Amino acid sequence: MPGTADTVDVTSFVDSVRADVGGWDRAGGLPATIVKTMATGRFLAADLPRRYGGADLGQHDLGELCASLGGVCSALRSLVTVQGMVAAALLRWGTGPQRSAWLPTLASGENIAGFAATEEGAGSDLGAMSTTVRGHGDDVVVRGRKLWVSLGRLATVFLVFGRQDGLPVAVLVESDRPGVVVEPITDPLGLRAAQLANIRFEDVRVPRDNLVAPAGFGLSHVAATAVDHGRHTVAWGCVGLATACLDHAVQHAARRVQGTVRLAEHQLVRAILGRAYVATSGARQLCAHAARLRERRAPSATAETVVAKYAGAAAAASVSQDAVQLLGAAGCGSDSPVNRFFRDAKIMQIIEGSREVGELDIGEFALRTAGPDRTL
Repeated sequence: MPGTADTVDVTSFVDSVRADVGGWDRAGGLPATIVKTMATGRFLAADLPRRYGGADLGQHDLGELCASLGGVCSALRSLVTVQGMVAAALLRWGTGPQRSAWLPTLASGENIAGFAATEEGAGSDLGAMSTTVRGHGDDVVVRGRKLWVSLGRLATVFLVFGRQDGLPVAVLVESDRPGVVVEPITDPLGLRAAQLANIRFEDVRVPRDNLVAPAGFGLSHVAATAVDHGRHTVAWGCVGLATACLDHAVQHAARRVQGTVRLAEHQLVRAILGRAYVATSGARQLCAHAARLRERRAPSATAETVVAKYAGAAAAASVSQDAVQLLGAAGCGSDSPVNRFFRDAKIMQIIEGSREVGELDIGEFALRTAGPDRTL
C-alpha cells in the first residue's frame, strides 16, 4: 500500500528550519544534524518500497514532499532529488545484491549519493562524455572529471557514468577510495547550501560488481531512469518555490503602503500577482498530471514529466522575479528568502537539462502526439 505525505511530517520539519535556511545558504552547506533528521523522517529515497527502508510514497505524495521542501530551501529538495535519482536507478537496474546492499543505506542516510554525469565537454549531451572505465581483473578503473555534482562535498558514493570499450556504463564509486578528489565549488549563483563540487576520479579502482547494468545500458537505461526521477522531483520543488514567492509577494502587497495607498490597490500590482498565480497554479496542475501518469506507468509519463519540469522551472523563474520586483529593497537583501529563491530559480532552468533542451524534447513530443487528424 503506497504511503502518503503524512508518513513523513514534512510540515513540522519545514516550520522548524525556516528561520535557519538563510544561514545555511550563506555558509554554503547543510548541517549534518539536518541531514540526519531528514533520514529519520524518511524523506530520503521516500518512494522506495518499505522492504528497503523507504516510505513507499506514491508519485504525487513524493511530489508534494518536494514542493514543501522546495518552498523553504532548494538544497533540502536537492538532497531528496539526488538520493532518489540514484535509488531509482538501482531499484530498476541494479542486481539483487546491489539493491540489498545499497538501497537500505540510501534510505537511512548511511550513504549520501552523488550523481556524477556532467563533464566539461558533455553537459546535456552525455553521449560526449570522456570518462573511462577500464577492466582490470576483478576490478574496474575509473578515470575522468565530473562537474557540478550536487551534494558532491557530502556524498559518500557516486553513481558515475563513463565509457568501457566505447560503450556507456554506470558504476558506483565510494568517495573514500584512493584517487577520488573533491573540488568544492564556492559561491555559486544558487543552490549554495547544496555543497556543489567537481569530482576527479584519478584511476580509482572499484570492484567489477559495482557496475550497474551491462555495458551499453549506462545512458539509455540507468541514466535515463535517474534523470526522469530527478525531473519529477525538481518540477515539484519548483512549484513549491514559486508558491513561496507568490505568498511573499501577496503578503508584501497587502501590507506595504505607498503614501496612503496599499500596493495591492494598484492595478499593475494586481495584474502581476494574477500572472504569478496562473503560472504557479498551471505548473502545479501539470506536475499532478505527470504524477498520475507515472503512477499508471503510462507511455507518455516520461514526456509529460519533461513538460512539468519545464513549466515548474519557468514558473519559479518568473514568479521569483516578479516577487523581487514587488518587494523592491525588501527583497534584495541577503536575508530575504525571495533573494535566495530568485537565485535558485535560475539554476532550476538549467539543472536536469537546460530550458532549450527541454523545449526541443517537448517539441518532438508535440509532433508525435498532435497532427492534422488529432485534436489537441
